[in-house]
Amino acid sequence: MTAKVLQRAAIALLGTIAIPAMASAQETPLTIGMSTTPTTLDPHEDSSAPNNATSRHIWDSLINLTGKSSNEPELATDWKAVDDTHWEFKLREGVKFHDGSDFNADDVVASLLRARDKPSQGFASYTRNITNVTAKDPLTIVIETKVPDPLLLNSVSRIRIISADCKDAPVQDFDNGKCAIGTGAYSFVSYQPGSNLTVKRNDSYFAGASHWSNVTLRFLPDDGARLASLLSNEIDIIETLPADGMERVASSGNLQIINGQSSRFAYLGLDVSRDVAAFATAADGSPLDKNPFKDERVRKALLMSINRDAIVERIMQKNGTVADQFVAEGYAGHSDKVEKVAYDPAAAKALLAEAGYPDGFSLTLHGPAGRYVKDAEILQAVGQMFTRIGIKSKVEVLPWAMYSDKYSSGDFSFFFGAWGVNTGETTNPTVALVATRDEKKGTGRYNGGGISDPKIDEVLAKASSTLDEAERKPLLEELSTQTFNNLWLLPMHYENVVLGAKKSVSYAPRGDKYTLAYEVKPEN
Repeated sequence: MTAKVLQRAAIALLGTIAIPAMASAQETPLTIGMSTTPTTLDPHEDSSAPNNATSRHIWDSLINLTGKSSNEPELATDWKAVDDTHWEFKLREGVKFHDGSDFNADDVVASLLRARDKPSQGFASYTRNITNVTAKDPLTIVIETKVPDPLLLNSVSRIRIISADCKDAPVQDFDNGKCAIGTGAYSFVSYQPGSNLTVKRNDSYFAGASHWSNVTLRFLPDDGARLASLLSNEIDIIETLPADGMERVASSGNLQIINGQSSRFAYLGLDVSRDVAAFATAADGSPLDKNPFKDERVRKALLMSINRDAIVERIMQKNGTVADQFVAEGYAGHSDKVEKVAYDPAAAKALLAEAGYPDGFSLTLHGPAGRYVKDAEILQAVGQMFTRIGIKSKVEVLPWAMYSDKYSSGDFSFFFGAWGVNTGETTNPTVALVATRDEKKGTGRYNGGGISDPKIDEVLAKASSTLDEAERKPLLEELSTQTFNNLWLLPMHYENVVLGAKKSVSYAPRGDKYTLAYEVKPEN
């Protein structure tokens, strides 16, 4: 039996002894309506926005990634680069897990290596350069990287620190609460997959107790249900306020609209690897003899046929900004060399004919329902626009829990996706979405189109190991240029952050679009 297990047993025994009740903090509950549903509470299984936002309530990381993508101390109080491939982190003293056991370096070592070695490889984009993690002493750890890694601090901010006792635990032990034990602002109460998570305030939290005594995260991907819950005062704040409900919220005496800027980049992905695309056929339904998406002319014709301005203006009701590349102007890696493809359906039809498809072809478009702003509606509009240039389109949408694994594994021929570029630069989305899939290198985990461009891989390798910002800048820009001038992804838009809330609360929207209970404040 480990020392930590013995400690937990002692704490449990103390819990059976009658002691005078302490004066409790103010009982103030909070209910958040989340726009998407996490797939699990295991914080290392899958890196998606709903999973990561949910896990932050229970677990901390070494570094706190703020809503503006800056790095601040959390379980690590300070850090330094010992040399190009070794980083030393000093850990916070006196931190305890929710069960009363002590936090120390063993927990950090176990967590970082677990995230790196998990079969799901959900965090490969962040752990791919980590060679080893060792405990120098109970409150000091050293991370060794394969190459100089300019984004290591950002990467470790994504990885939650669990108890070392749960390093070999299966996913179900987190979902049933057995291992849902962290050091975070809230502790686990109950979890109903697909429905809600309930947590209670950690009154001993090292950063100070939250205002909210109990928090319920309700998973409401249906826009109508989410809006109705806000209008009926069942919920204090909701994510992704539906555009068609804005007027009702604005005219309400006790509700408000909260706006902010997001770093989430939405795109359309294509199967560019297989010789035959599974969901593309000739116009008459017969098989095609080759994959049309391997032809850059076809990819360009598809983008030219999409009226992205109209989608943002009408379908998203201005809750987005048309995008041409991963990041907007002013961010590291934005390239002036990326060609802007204008809406021109006549030219798109001519380009299709030039590529050998004068009669077009048939295509099934896949996407999630309720994961991104107006995702199903956007995909339906895209399908209609394709039909106008001769591509007979059918749209199939799936719940996020079913869709996420399929699109990242490359099951679809044409699909809708998005990525929160929370590093504010282009290596992060390139590693995940565009780099050649390689489990050993940790690249291409969400490369659903099977993109494999040696030029991009070469530039990425240099950019990912260059510490000098002046040298790194043109490499980051080249990643954008190569990705979007080849149209490996079809850029759509950046999402805005729009929340609905009671006037009794305030919230500063985050670039990553997370809604975190401990950052929600009472309105004085």
